[in-house]
Amino acid sequence: MLMRTDPFRELDRLAQQMMGPGTWSRSSAMPMDAYREGDEYVVAFDLPGVPADAIDIDVERNMLTVKAERRPVTKADDVQMELSERPLGVFSRQIVLADTLDTEHIQADYDAGVLTLRIPIAERAKPRKISIGVGSGRKEISG
Repeated sequence: MLMRTDPFRELDRLAQQMMGPGTWSRSSAMPMDAYREGDEYVVAFDLPGVPADAIDIDVERNMLTVKAERRPVTKADDVQMELSERPLGVFSRQIVLADTLDTEHIQADYDAGVLTLRIPIAERAKPRKISIGVGSGRKEISG
């Protein structure tokens, strides 16, 4: 049997084992997608198993911070855990937003484990036409 190995995948696996998932004292990153849709930017974070009340979104100047906490599920006394691979603890992500975005009107929706933020583009940053005035004559500057 022939097996191919990818050294980078092995390096990622080793780094994950050493770093481990996030804990309550050390947060880990959450996967996200970011794209432009019309006149707004959309950022979607994967947060499966996190209740909406455990998500915190802050904006300070141009820094957007999303924190979420996945807590252990309470189990009955007669339940014995056989395998636990889903990470618990605090997840955090910080994004620097451009000055061209309107941070006063961010909309947040949470559905099926996906937090979606819609950030409108500020009016001052939208393209606009500049009209050209035609002067009646030339002016000279003498000095």
